[in-house]
Amino acid sequence: MRNLYKLYTLIYAIEKRLRPKRTAAAAAAPSPPSNLSPKLVVVVTRERGKKPCLSLLRSVSLLAQPIVYQLKSLKIICARGSGNVSCPGDGCIYEVDNIPGIKDLTLVFGLKTDLRLCSMLDYRDKNEALATKLESVFRACSDDASVSVLQQIREIHAHVIVVGISDNNTVSSKILGTYVLCGSIKDATNLFFRLQLCYSLPWNWMIRGFTMKGQFDFALLFYFKMLGSGVSPDKYTFPYVIKACGGLNNVPLCKTVHDMIRSMGFHVDLFVGSALIKLYADNGYVHLARCVFDELPQRDTILWNVMLNGYVKSGDFNNAIGTFQEMRKSHSETNSVTFTCILATCATSGILSVGIQLHSLVIGSGFEFDSQVANTLLAMYSKCGDLFDARKLFNTMPQIDTVTWNGLIAGYVQNGFTDEAVPLFKEMISTGVKPDSITFASFLPSIVESGSIKRGKEIHSYIVRHRLPFDVYLKSALIDIYFKGGDVDMALKIFRQDASVDVAVCTAMISGYVLNGLNIDAITVLRWLIQEGMTPNRLTMASVLPACAALASLKLGKELHCHILKKQLDNLCHIGSAITDMYAKCGRLDLAYQFFRRMSERDSVCWNSMIASFSQHGKPEIAIDLFRQMGVSGIKFGSVSISSALSACANFPSLYYGKELHGFVIRNSFSSDTFVASALIDMYSKCGKLALARCVFDTMDLKNEVSWNSIITAYGNHGCPKECLDLFHRMLDAEIHPDHVTFLVILSACGHAGLVDEGIYYFRCMTEKYRICARMEHYACMVDLYGRAGRMHEAFDTIKNMPFTPDAGVWGTLLGSCRVHGYVELAKLASKHLLELDPKNSGYYVLLSNIHADAGEWESVLKIRSDMKERGVQKIRGCSGIDVNGGTHTFSADDGSHPQSAEIYLTLNSLLLELKKQGYVPQPYLPLHPQIMSKNSVKI
Repeated sequence: MRNLYKLYTLIYAIEKRLRPKRTAAAAAAPSPPSNLSPKLVVVVTRERGKKPCLSLLRSVSLLAQPIVYQLKSLKIICARGSGNVSCPGDGCIYEVDNIPGIKDLTLVFGLKTDLRLCSMLDYRDKNEALATKLESVFRACSDDASVSVLQQIREIHAHVIVVGISDNNTVSSKILGTYVLCGSIKDATNLFFRLQLCYSLPWNWMIRGFTMKGQFDFALLFYFKMLGSGVSPDKYTFPYVIKACGGLNNVPLCKTVHDMIRSMGFHVDLFVGSALIKLYADNGYVHLARCVFDELPQRDTILWNVMLNGYVKSGDFNNAIGTFQEMRKSHSETNSVTFTCILATCATSGILSVGIQLHSLVIGSGFEFDSQVANTLLAMYSKCGDLFDARKLFNTMPQIDTVTWNGLIAGYVQNGFTDEAVPLFKEMISTGVKPDSITFASFLPSIVESGSIKRGKEIHSYIVRHRLPFDVYLKSALIDIYFKGGDVDMALKIFRQDASVDVAVCTAMISGYVLNGLNIDAITVLRWLIQEGMTPNRLTMASVLPACAALASLKLGKELHCHILKKQLDNLCHIGSAITDMYAKCGRLDLAYQFFRRMSERDSVCWNSMIASFSQHGKPEIAIDLFRQMGVSGIKFGSVSISSALSACANFPSLYYGKELHGFVIRNSFSSDTFVASALIDMYSKCGKLALARCVFDTMDLKNEVSWNSIITAYGNHGCPKECLDLFHRMLDAEIHPDHVTFLVILSACGHAGLVDEGIYYFRCMTEKYRICARMEHYACMVDLYGRAGRMHEAFDTIKNMPFTPDAGVWGTLLGSCRVHGYVELAKLASKHLLELDPKNSGYYVLLSNIHADAGEWESVLKIRSDMKERGVQKIRGCSGIDVNGGTHTFSADDGSHPQSAEIYLTLNSLLLELKKQGYVPQPYLPLHPQIMSKNSVKI
């Protein structure tokens, strides 16, 4: 009874307050015809913890232009009748026409009342007042799209429907725009399909709305539907269509849109041009952005800044400075964004002198106290290595926030002062400034690279204790440090810790797996990423392609290449380099070279990748030819280019090309480059000139671990274990920390010299003293160490106790030792694994066949030869080269193709006689079964 009393009291109060005085004219007004159906307009909402309900009751009057009022105290559950209304609870307007026979409404109070209770609220309102309120809400929504504004526009929308002016295009389009600005796409969509879609404004609002929500595919769908409906787009349509193309990284589609823009004459519009420039610049097409920029008749400060930012992102320092100078000559006003962009270019390029000049210009322009400009100045000094001026600027800054501290800490870390960065971090905390994810993400990887894994874990502990926001940036940084520290399990635990996973986090996982040789796991993460609906970006694809190369999986590599082509990512240089490297390592140099030739833009990385690929695959002539073509194309040579070319020279039998390139190194002042000098040492040692290699090493001003590794390797390859160990101890005396390559050379030298105990000592020293995790190559060296000494059981135990699955190289080493010492059964076990891991390697078949031949097991020899024939495995004939009078002559086994073969064989026979006179005893040939000899087969 109490609820019933409240309800009727409320209705009576409203009726008394809103009902105007009844006049005679009103009393004489005719009643509406009874055959008309009512119109119900409701707004469906959902309160927290309750079922969906109709919270706003609208007038259901049949009189002309009834006004709608909100009965906030009434909560309607459902409308019963032949046209029931569903309650999705999304807060949208639902207009229900022609509902005959609505008799009652069920209320939250559990009461029933006649629908005529609501008809008392029908009073007229003027359209002018409605238009005024709509305009004010539209302006309020442009400034602040809050929930309250959305509620107001829904009320106005209900007014418009009931008043009967919903067919007015101007009013409805403004309501549609307000829904879009408030972010209510569902409301906007419901209204859009009730409008007359014969002009561009409603289409523009929908395209803008979907673009603002990040639903770029729907935005483009509406754009194409707009064109299909015969509605011509205008200059307000294209900026958001271009933005949608950029959101999908679909540059080819944007070029098509650009052609339409040009044909319609909108390419000179400032806003359309700005959108095109930003899209092209963000996707690496800076030259196209510049073409659009040059076509614009007017350029404001924003447009200049967009063009500058494009050059900054592409790392084009010269054009960025040139554009900045053009901007000043055109008398366009520079602002804080302008200086931020140009200073960021100086920071990236490391040009301190220009940065200092810009600092003076900042002071002259009055922006020295702008926090964004000051922080960029600090980052510029830090990245250019001028930490003194960076700290000086830091001490004079009036406002120091988290961004300021991040720039200073990152500067110390990037310049190698990791020990100073940690006290700065503590000082930051002591001053009350809270670190963010960027703080940790900026210096955590560098701490790990310095070898301080423990300190990285301490920072992780601090993050957990203080419950800092664990976003994707911080997650990626932590995954990176644990992978670089070799803790794969912890990296995986962080990856699975919460739901904050995006493409960047997955890319960090893929890169980490590849770094640790877990290439199959890297491919698994990529597949999971795609299954979850995420789109791999260019960094993801560039990270996963090396996994295909390491697995030599041509099929998988081609699948990834197809995906890259579909996403139009193949025109980016770093992805192109990864594709060529993948094809080369899969043994398809022809496909690598073919793709390389089709690339529209080739930077130094692409050239270096191709030179290195041909060099590593025994094609030094092509590698040197590419090196020359690189110089002709105008690409500047770097230390990597010259090192790759020197590596190719090491494969020539003569020193002609190597000495020529050494002269080039001296003329172009690359002699002081540590990596180039190390490549020279490697080249001379492989060409048999150990004295020249040592001369290059001794004349080096700065020696790092790479140069020490090169000279130690040179002596190791020449069978000088004593000199290897002496150089290793000199390296330690020079306080150069050995790495995994150093110990790989030392273990190999010990193995060749038969120094088993010394080899065991250095292996333990590597893992226990220097905390270097043993890799597959180190275990292969230990197997070779034991195998050469005849300790086959220890060699086999080493394989069984490895922390990972042995590869073909490890089993091949064991098989070679079995051949020397006659362990047939162990050789069979090793060959079983080898033929599973590398079934196309002819060397393993030959080695196993020789082992069986030594043991007189001719049936096994015949079976191996039959298997080779069935699997299409052919033994590659060995060859050797000799340089005579500047020309290289190559000979293979039993070669008779040379025009002077008879004279050559006579000379060889005379040399063999001289060798026998000097006491040389040749190794006897392996016995061959008469059945084998009778088939005229090639000798194994």
